[in-house]
Amino acid sequence: MSKMKTRREFLKNSLFAVGAACACKPEIHFAATTRLPSLKDIHIVNVDADFEREPLIRPFGFKGGALSELWQVASYLESDSGQHGIGLSTQSVLWSDAKIFSSHSESGGNSLMYTLTEKAIQLLRGRSFRTPIDLLDAIYPEVLAYGQTITSNPDLRKTFVLNALVGIDNAAWLLYARENGFTTFDEMIPAIYKDTFSSRHDKIASIPLIPYNIPLQEVEATADQGHFFMKIKIGQAGSQAEMLEKDKMRIREIHQTIGHKRNPYTKEGRVVYYLDANGRYEQKDTFLKLLDYTKKIGAYDRIAIIEEPFPEEMECDVTDIPVRLVADETAHTDQDALKRIQMGYRAIALKPIAKTLSMTMKIAKLAQEHQVPCFCADLTVNPILVEWNKNVAARLQSFPGLGNLSLLESNGSLNYLQWDKMMDYHPQKSKKWVNPINGLYHVDDDFYKTSGGIFDSIPHYETLFAGKKKIMSK
Repeated sequence: MSKMKTRREFLKNSLFAVGAACACKPEIHFAATTRLPSLKDIHIVNVDADFEREPLIRPFGFKGGALSELWQVASYLESDSGQHGIGLSTQSVLWSDAKIFSSHSESGGNSLMYTLTEKAIQLLRGRSFRTPIDLLDAIYPEVLAYGQTITSNPDLRKTFVLNALVGIDNAAWLLYARENGFTTFDEMIPAIYKDTFSSRHDKIASIPLIPYNIPLQEVEATADQGHFFMKIKIGQAGSQAEMLEKDKMRIREIHQTIGHKRNPYTKEGRVVYYLDANGRYEQKDTFLKLLDYTKKIGAYDRIAIIEEPFPEEMECDVTDIPVRLVADETAHTDQDALKRIQMGYRAIALKPIAKTLSMTMKIAKLAQEHQVPCFCADLTVNPILVEWNKNVAARLQSFPGLGNLSLLESNGSLNYLQWDKMMDYHPQKSKKWVNPINGLYHVDDDFYKTSGGIFDSIPHYETLFAGKKKIMSK
């Protein structure tokens, strides 16, 4: 614990050393809720934040880079009524802004993102809010400007800032629920979003992640556990030619290993593939060569979706690509999601655990209005955040080709060295809906009644802040 305090003091001092950022007018807008007179005005008097470093089993490779650890951040908000909320987030600098990751040490990049969380926490002291979406709308411009300053990057990706705000947003939602007497996720959803999250699945397909370097034996074991919607990282390191050859070989090896596996949930009862390129294919022709190769080896018909094949700045029409393309990190906001839909992307990967629940509600509503299906993707988050993701996934419309099933990616158990320790923090860890069984999360009435335990007190994180002096508003 002393080491944690030392890191926090270092980052806090560096935060003040950089100074306040200049104001700017970003393109992002959170405000979308109808103000209801029955909702309380909530006044924040105490704030705090801290983090823990969680090592990974092996380097986790994507976007041509690799992570060795993920920082777990806890944000604390307390109101003048004495209610409080502790929101969690998992930082992923490589996912949110690969340029920041590549231009700093791994700890340096994480420190920058955590510094944004600290900045946002400072902005919240003494503020009042009606809804969490209002609160995020109020602080986002200054946090973005500050992030551009401390990273010396005027083009800082919005996902970097949103990732830094996830824990604060979650804390605000919990505080909002407690102040207004909401005890379930359904009650907490603002009225204009209730139709978007009106489904109530009893099963959710679990999507495991297959990174570059996971052994084929583990891939086969994952399929043998009943998983049938396999997310495969492509876009490996090297030149475009080197990447293409590596990706061809990886898809061939995986297809040869699990292509024969059967299941009752997909078309023709076969395992299907979800390829994630993370924007590494710089030309359409290169990408089409990969698709042609999958046809040669018999894997093409197994490709259900392909996520982010092209760089964000490559704003090209993709309606001529027959495979369903998915927008993920390029759909930072609802406006960005609309742009991708207009380009021909035919699915959206929602990330309430990476872009905030507030922004996710707006993106999901926009997608529904354009009849574009959504599912929930992971950020290799901790077990508590899996439940936040699961609450959203359980209420989305069924994903095409899967019958009455929605999709939820969760890969933490495959990547964290101390996953079992983190699972011990889960207040509902013994419930049958916590872990997938035969490739499915079975979300029953108890799950909906308890909202996956996200409203429960979590002793580990309560202890983290117990007895500590909070930053008090004047």
